[in-house]
Amino acid sequence: MTLLVIGAGGYLGGELLRRAPEAAAPSSIELDVRDEAALFDFFTRTGPRAVVNAAYRRGDRASTCDGAIHVARAASVVGARLVHVSTDLVFDGEKGSPYVEEDDPAPVSDYGRDKADAERGVLDVYPDAAVVRTSLIYGGPEPGPQERMAADPDGAFFTDEYRCPVQVGDLAAALLELASSAHAGLLHVAGADSVSRHQLAELLSGGPVRAASQADAAEARPRDCSLSIERARSLLRTPLRGVREVLNAP
Repeated sequence: MTLLVIGAGGYLGGELLRRAPEAAAPSSIELDVRDEAALFDFFTRTGPRAVVNAAYRRGDRASTCDGAIHVARAASVVGARLVHVSTDLVFDGEKGSPYVEEDDPAPVSDYGRDKADAERGVLDVYPDAAVVRTSLIYGGPEPGPQERMAADPDGAFFTDEYRCPVQVGDLAAALLELASSAHAGLLHVAGADSVSRHQLAELLSGGPVRAASQADAAEARPRDCSLSIERARSLLRTPLRGVREVLNAP
């Protein structure tokens, strides 16, 4: 086995398989990352040379955090290259400028804490792994979560929450490039434009959408998780386009 994609049933995982159809893509039933013994057995039997772990489940720390560490430990034992996918939500959004890889995580949500703990755990057990922080994903052949939300006539979108959305093909290409590289440690791979959730929804829908404020949110949310992608641009051949360029918007 050359490449193993974990989380292949998701939006990003599907794009990875579209670009690397030769990859192995076991379902979550076939390969439960929460079961460390079964995971070790699978890795030992199949001997992947590279692994992209895009698996997570909100509200399930055993999958999002513990499972990520299990994957890292198994990959290290068999000597497989590992690219682990994380999120911009490991930050609290209060920096006031784009986050760089050296900035300390300070998550404000349970999901952000699970992902931040997964990052640390992955790099503790496998320092040679690449841990990629990314942002909102859109732009695949079929509508993804961001497009579906933008098309919801009852949806409302924050004007005061900023992210760096990335086109799913750009992200998948970058992850596959990293799977063939030796880069180790954290890397921010996101889009070139920082936009509000409201701006993104209008760009995706092609028209006006309802506005909301974070003050209306039921739980704490980071205000501005914009990521600096300067390091990724210096390392990767894959272009990391902004959402306006992707959607041909002014």
